[in-house]
Amino acid sequence: MLDNLGDWKRTHSCGELRLEHVGRTATLMGWVARRRDFGPLTFIDLRDREGVTQIVCDAERSPEAHARAKDVRSEYVIAVRGTVVARAPSQRNPKIATGDVELHAGEMRILNDARTPPFQIEPAPNEPLASEELRLRYRYLDLRRAQLQANLRLRHRVIAEIRRYMDEQGFTEIETPILIKSTPEGARDYIVPSRLHPGKFYALPQSPQLFKQICMIAGLDKYYQIARCFRDEDLRADRQPEFTQLDIEMSFVTQEDIYRLIEGLFQRVFRLIGVELPVPFPRLSYAEVVHRFGTDKPDLRFGMELRDLSGAVKGTTFAPFAAVLEGRGEIKGIVVKGGAGYSRKTLDELQQFVKRYGASALAWIKLGDELTSSLLKALGEDGVKRMADAAEAERGDAVLIVAGPPKTVAASLGALREEVARREGLIDASEFAPLWVIDFPMFEYNEDDGRYYAMHHPFTSPVDEDLPLLERAVEGGETELLGRLRAKAYDPVINGVELASGSIRIHRRDVQRLIFKALGLTEDEARRRFGFFLDALEYGTPPHGGIAPGIDRLMMLLVGTDNIRDVIAFPKTASAVDLMIDAPSEVDPRLLEELHIRVVNE
Repeated sequence: MLDNLGDWKRTHSCGELRLEHVGRTATLMGWVARRRDFGPLTFIDLRDREGVTQIVCDAERSPEAHARAKDVRSEYVIAVRGTVVARAPSQRNPKIATGDVELHAGEMRILNDARTPPFQIEPAPNEPLASEELRLRYRYLDLRRAQLQANLRLRHRVIAEIRRYMDEQGFTEIETPILIKSTPEGARDYIVPSRLHPGKFYALPQSPQLFKQICMIAGLDKYYQIARCFRDEDLRADRQPEFTQLDIEMSFVTQEDIYRLIEGLFQRVFRLIGVELPVPFPRLSYAEVVHRFGTDKPDLRFGMELRDLSGAVKGTTFAPFAAVLEGRGEIKGIVVKGGAGYSRKTLDELQQFVKRYGASALAWIKLGDELTSSLLKALGEDGVKRMADAAEAERGDAVLIVAGPPKTVAASLGALREEVARREGLIDASEFAPLWVIDFPMFEYNEDDGRYYAMHHPFTSPVDEDLPLLERAVEGGETELLGRLRAKAYDPVINGVELASGSIRIHRRDVQRLIFKALGLTEDEARRRFGFFLDALEYGTPPHGGIAPGIDRLMMLLVGTDNIRDVIAFPKTASAVDLMIDAPSEVDPRLLEELHIRVVNE
């Protein structure tokens, strides 16, 4: 039989009671985390979001409360009123904040019962969590876990700190529309049909990009928003179909203004976890980080930089290397300290690893008591030694080598560098190494469809001195020059995680037209997609720039998880499904009829 709450008021949380409360009367309310029955004594661990308190129900002192305790089970919701008592020294529990005291129940009310949970909410220290699929299906139970609750409460504090900081810097928080026009460029839009306008559709925003630029045209000067964004794209561990970003735009600024703003913001946020980020962040060009680390989001907590070994095999007759060099490819390697002890099994595993990134093979050199290498037959001992010397490898080291097109070499060795660091324990989880990656290319060429795409987005400004090249490329037909254009773009990266993407924007209509034309958009297409924005550019647009740090990825760093679902209250799976509410799902045919939509099953 269930009880009513009545006029009871909670006096303390389940994580609040300490020795100074001994002798006082307290009323606690929460969920039964655990019940232990010892006949005349029943112990209950009572849990709420603040912690756990042990409740003692004594048959001799409080027979009614003891009788009620016999009826409770795991996850029942109860209220308990009693006296705070100090535990005996031998019975104190240092693992919980309330471990020096317990509440001796005088009265108990059972406010609600509960079915037996499908998994243990807080498993024992050495026991694994239930499968993620099961926990996502019962997300309301998974969210009772102390770690997830701590993550979400830290997220609240982070967003509150962001708002304080942005207010101090003179920004205005402005909400922009969620139902917008579809302007596909990059990721796919989520499309929303309009009932009032049959055959026409809204899109959910991939970002508030054009609206925040229009805020600058409107003279609002300093805009920010905690923005919800949507992208219909393939997911991975650090990506969701809907996500949250801190959207920022400023007028009359340079890159330096953005750098100072974001460095100050990140310093404030990281202080919430007791970390002081060093400022200013180091700045490395896109070309340099790809050359040294194989990626545009390098982890600087360890070395193991890529070494160019092409010169060591120049003129080689070894056909695979000769073909790579003739085709303007690269031969690079990384040096693994102490790697001479790698077994053949380990090397085979690493070979399979780099093949996931397009590499055809992984060559290796081991400088142990004897020089051994997969290249000895092909290059001879002298050739192998030249490669080891070029890599600056020492006795006891291993050199892992990939040859091929520059993009393939960078992707495979960059990923291998991080994989080896993880295996070798080279990464200090308590360290945070920030940097700015700057001087991005304006465009990147896609060989599959033979056209250039904007590396960031089509509203990013080229560097001023490259404007003549842009005009020659577009108006003069020298399209190969597009690959030489540099962008006023910048990404902050911490520990190998890209936390934001930003740029100085295009504020001149003539330059914006050239960019659209470079991307293959005709005047009519540009007008159809972006006509409202092109018109706005004609009414006195100030120079402006911005950036958009991702809140979810930032939270991943702050709590030390590699799973974005750990920092979002109600996430989707890797296949963009919400298992708890069973979405996406079919809808009533009458709704589709009202929207003039028919589902065609091929």
